[in-house]
Amino acid sequence: MTTTATTPAPLLQVTNLTKHFPVRRGVFSRSSSYVHAVDGVSFSIEQGETLGLVGESGCGKSTTGKLILRLIEPTAGAVLWRGKHIEHLGASAMRPLRRELQAVFQDPYSSLNPRMRAADIVAEPIRNFESVSQKDVQERVASLLDKVGLRRDQMVKYPYEFSGGQRQRLGIARALAPRPRLIVCDEAVSALDVSVQAQVINLLMDLQNELGISYLFVAHDLAVVEHISHRVAVMYLGKIVELTDKRSLFAYPQHPYTEALLAAVPVPDPKIQRKRVILAGDVPSPIDPPSGCRFHTRCPYAFERCRIDEPQLKEVRPGHWAACHLREARVSA
Repeated sequence: MTTTATTPAPLLQVTNLTKHFPVRRGVFSRSSSYVHAVDGVSFSIEQGETLGLVGESGCGKSTTGKLILRLIEPTAGAVLWRGKHIEHLGASAMRPLRRELQAVFQDPYSSLNPRMRAADIVAEPIRNFESVSQKDVQERVASLLDKVGLRRDQMVKYPYEFSGGQRQRLGIARALAPRPRLIVCDEAVSALDVSVQAQVINLLMDLQNELGISYLFVAHDLAVVEHISHRVAVMYLGKIVELTDKRSLFAYPQHPYTEALLAAVPVPDPKIQRKRVILAGDVPSPIDPPSGCRFHTRCPYAFERCRIDEPQLKEVRPGHWAACHLREARVSA
């Protein structure tokens, strides 16, 4: 009798995830059109992995994170958590999963309740999901503050008494409190000073090594993404246009949009001259996205097929996926 080994399901798998927001006009607020915020996004995240999700403002990165957390309902597509569909679960069915799916938000001040002390902010998710004594809650809160680099005597302080970096550490402690398996970091360091950014990024990486948690790291700063991520997905106008490990992405970008993003990253060496890639025009409206490739209106390499036929995300190098007709032509040649 022979047995076949089965590949374990990813921690998170997203397939053709879509979110269209209706644009309502007129006296009766009828839907005259839709904002194509997320349009057929697919990726997976393994246990202990960080997937960086990058792109310009308005491309759908944060909306993707909210769909995974079920903070908003998807228009179409599937979200599988440890192999089980969760995209249509009701509030009661989602509640046990809430402790496994947590978030760290962009603004470390507005995401914290200004009327609650630090200890209560961190203790709140513990009390929500577990029946534990007050003594155990206090011990866990103190331990979490130690993990994120805050002092125990700061438990009695309110959010306004912390600096920006300390507030973000407090937000991270709150996200860790229910012992999650995946944390969505939505621009978690973009509001911080550069020196503080490095501290928080290193903290997140240390916590990942210690606890084995996974991150969906939403950002627009490629230098930060390169430091923390294992793989990177590049989004443009609601679509993922490139997906691979970080070394391949930075060494061999396969999509013209990725090339433009990398060319815009400052190089801390005045002797190095980097080729500038200037994109023409503005980002098209997500209400009426272009036909064919959504990037063709700004792409310096666009040809006729790009204006008509929408490219699909395909493997153009081993483990390297891109949605570009130019790469398909090179592979076939």
